[in-house]
Amino acid sequence: MSPRLTDWSLALAAMLALLTGLVSLVSGHLGDWIIFALHGAAGLWLLLLLWGKLRRVWPRVIHLRRWDRRTALGLLALLSVVLALGAGIWWVAGGQLYFAGFNLLNWHITLGFAIAAAILLHMFARAKRLRRRDVVGRRRALHFGALLLGGVALWSGQQVALRVLHLPGAKRRFSGSYESGSFAGNAFPTSSWVADAPRPLDAQSWRLSTGGAVGKPRDFSYDELLAANDELEATLDCTGGFYSTQRWRGISIGRLLDQVAPRPDASYVSFMSVTGYRWSLPLQEARAALLATHAGEEPLSYAHGFPLRLVAPGRRGFEWVKWITRVEVLTAPDSGQIVSIFTSSFTSVGRGE
Repeated sequence: MSPRLTDWSLALAAMLALLTGLVSLVSGHLGDWIIFALHGAAGLWLLLLLWGKLRRVWPRVIHLRRWDRRTALGLLALLSVVLALGAGIWWVAGGQLYFAGFNLLNWHITLGFAIAAAILLHMFARAKRLRRRDVVGRRRALHFGALLLGGVALWSGQQVALRVLHLPGAKRRFSGSYESGSFAGNAFPTSSWVADAPRPLDAQSWRLSTGGAVGKPRDFSYDELLAANDELEATLDCTGGFYSTQRWRGISIGRLLDQVAPRPDASYVSFMSVTGYRWSLPLQEARAALLATHAGEEPLSYAHGFPLRLVAPGRRGFEWVKWITRVEVLTAPDSGQIVSIFTSSFTSVGRGE
């Protein structure tokens, strides 16, 4: 392909990988597998395009006298892409390397954001507009299509190779997560989206408050929630790279809502942690979810959200709010929840004060 088409294709592949990666963070239903497939194919397409780019710029890179500030930006983008692709491919194959407290998947995500920033800077410094002759022509179309389909073929071949070679990656869930501690109570890993670390809550003095667009707001004690004894088998799929299936016990949110009488205009239910962290679900989806007091036969541990956490089938782990103290029924989506999940760790309660 022409140099300009190669450069713009690299940017397109990187942005496609970034966007599908972001969407994958909130994709937990089985039907969402296509998002993860697109993400993998985009990354491998980027790898193929990168080879063509390197062939063109390598003579300039190896001669230090020809370097300038734009060369440094390009090398930063190259380093980020290589590290991100390497971390992602290694993770998919079953790699379990930890560095500075983060696993390969965490580094893959972090580097993905670095790639987007580096490519944007690089394009501002050197990008040239596509011309008609850069994209028109059968040869151009064939080269572009071959590389794009090559990414798809590599992704498909990767999936087959994992199974044929019996690599650890073959045991991943469609989301890329690995099984850990299923049906073993509190044995599954603990994690927080950022770093929430509140002090343990006393079940006897703790209360769950309900309010918002309801006709009968009220508080519930821990013993009242225990008495419901509702159960739900669901898989917690954490963006940290593990999944765990448990039979959760607590009170169904449908049962809880029936006791507080949502108003006719109610459309969402927000679940709020003692730290200020919160997430909401559409009303009908919320009715089918659970507020859990137990994982299997064990009361939730502190790290898993004692005394109460949300169990939301098909949602990723960061949406399963822990240490819940309030349920609020809303008449519109909660636009502030995205901010809350990044700021809760900076509140006094989130810091454990």
